[in-house]
Amino acid sequence: MSMSENLERISGTGETAWHARFREYGLMWRAFRRDRLAVISLVVIVAFVLASVFATSLAPYPAQGRGKANVKEKFQAPSSAHLLGTDELGRDVLSRMLLGSRSSLGIGLLVVAIAMIIGTPLGAVAGYFGGSLDNAIMRITDVFLSFPALLLAIAISSALGPSLVNAMIAIALTWWPWYTRLARAQAVALRQQTFIEAARCVGASAPTIVREHVLPNVLTPALVQGTMDIGGAILMGAALSFVGLGVRPPRPDWGSMLTTARLYFVEAPWFAICPGVAILIVSMCFNLLGDGVRDVFDPRSRRRG
Repeated sequence: MSMSENLERISGTGETAWHARFREYGLMWRAFRRDRLAVISLVVIVAFVLASVFATSLAPYPAQGRGKANVKEKFQAPSSAHLLGTDELGRDVLSRMLLGSRSSLGIGLLVVAIAMIIGTPLGAVAGYFGGSLDNAIMRITDVFLSFPALLLAIAISSALGPSLVNAMIAIALTWWPWYTRLARAQAVALRQQTFIEAARCVGASAPTIVREHVLPNVLTPALVQGTMDIGGAILMGAALSFVGLGVRPPRPDWGSMLTTARLYFVEAPWFAICPGVAILIVSMCFNLLGDGVRDVFDPRSRRRG
């Protein structure tokens, strides 16, 4: 049952709309709070996001973080002067990590947002109208899904050229079909519901029904899926940077840092470990957060609370 349906049911008992809405939010928060891993993951993600926003202020050597070389101090082990050591050009790894978090996190968030914006409306339209329009949209979707996502992203990024923007476009073009299929499945189930039939009976046009009733109801599962997909998008963005098709040096990025670090793993293991651990932590936290968000939107979970 969606939030809007819950609000209609609750308001029929005498509660005002505002009280019903706050009550619903309270149930959702209690369901989320019970999942300690999800709460911890949210705290970690917020910390990473804040670190990326204020990276220039937090970085001990902002110029080195942006790419300025300091070869006299290359391959220095972690110390009080360089908490995470230095790289092959003497640049502070912590500063590179902080500034590189902007592109790494940005790829994950923007790719999923673009994929949802493209895929969710297409799936809602295909599922509600059906027929030849549904067949056309889903056959195009199947073409994209027939290729492995990473290989297709590499091919698109190679054709467009290596850059951060082209990497995001390449990943988004491989991601949107999953949201189309998810939204279509929801829309097919919704189009026979009573409130959709009631909207038709009062004369609402098909575009209005899709916009006002179908899309809001398919958006919830898309948001849950999107939360879980951000970690995968970050991993794919790092993979493109690792093979030289993402962020280009000297601009910092966790994936491109790993590309260089693998050549100097014996001399400076910290250089590879730091970005690798950051990618692992962020990806895992987004997956755990997605599990928590899924439970929040499950009415059975809220009733158990």
